[in-house]
Amino acid sequence: MNVKQLSEHIVKPVLMALGMFSGEAFLLLLGTAAQESGGFNFIRQLGSGPALGLWQMEPATHDDIVENYLRYRPELANKVLELAGVTEFHSRYLLINLAYACAFARLHYRRVKEAIPLSLEGQAHYWKDHYNTHQGKGHPQEFIDNYQRYVAGQV
Repeated sequence: MNVKQLSEHIVKPVLMALGMFSGEAFLLLLGTAAQESGGFNFIRQLGSGPALGLWQMEPATHDDIVENYLRYRPELANKVLELAGVTEFHSRYLLINLAYACAFARLHYRRVKEAIPLSLEGQAHYWKDHYNTHQGKGHPQEFIDNYQRYVAGQV
């Protein structure tokens, strides 16, 4: 996948439409996609895992965002549906709709009380703590390496 096109035609427009654009959020979402998708290669978790899309979100996480966040923010919920061109929330869209998957990755991070760090190292730890979690197999250094390999210099 061409990272420049992903950033210009999906990530930035989605963040702008949601009213959640910042340089830190933009780079964190690109770094998360690079890490989670194995360098923008996989849209379904390898093995028997349930994660879907470039941002490798699990359906249970998606459903929690819908039930415990968007349900109480109807204007935001409508923005997500509109920008993704869908009429309902369903985790299958994480796999087949880049705008939808990007929006949900941003919403996942939006629920975190801590601000998104500016530094790449800070973002790597933020990703580990709030997206991959301590139970996940990923490591902050992998995030940094994948960001440098697949994102840096491309956007």
